[in-house]
Amino acid sequence: MTNKFWGYHLILDCSGCNDNIKSKEEIETFTKTLIDMIGMVAHGEPIIEYLLEGTDNSGYSLMQMITTSNVCAHFVDKNNTAYIDIFSCKEFDNDVAERVVRTFFSPKSIRKTFLTRQA
Repeated sequence: MTNKFWGYHLILDCSGCNDNIKSKEEIETFTKTLIDMIGMVAHGEPIIEYLLEGTDNSGYSLMQMITTSNVCAHFVDKNNTAYIDIFSCKEFDNDVAERVVRTFFSPKSIRKTFLTRQA
């Protein structure tokens, strides 16, 4: 069976997160857990770098290639927010992805956007 859409894109804007957003190790564990729980296959190791030091937007950024596209995120230290995108041509369970985010980062609120993409 062929997918009706080319891409599935979950966007999670999270506020009031815990201090796990400030830990490279926790972000790495989150990434590996998320990939496993939504049934994806990682392509290489995650890239996790601390960016924009000395600005209001400083924090870790994440890029994880998956065989069906990518997972990327930016975590902002100053206001404990997280911006997480999961994009894949393979369908995945949005609710499972959101549960993993809640488990690792305990956001007080999540604004969720889901797009089906087709050129």
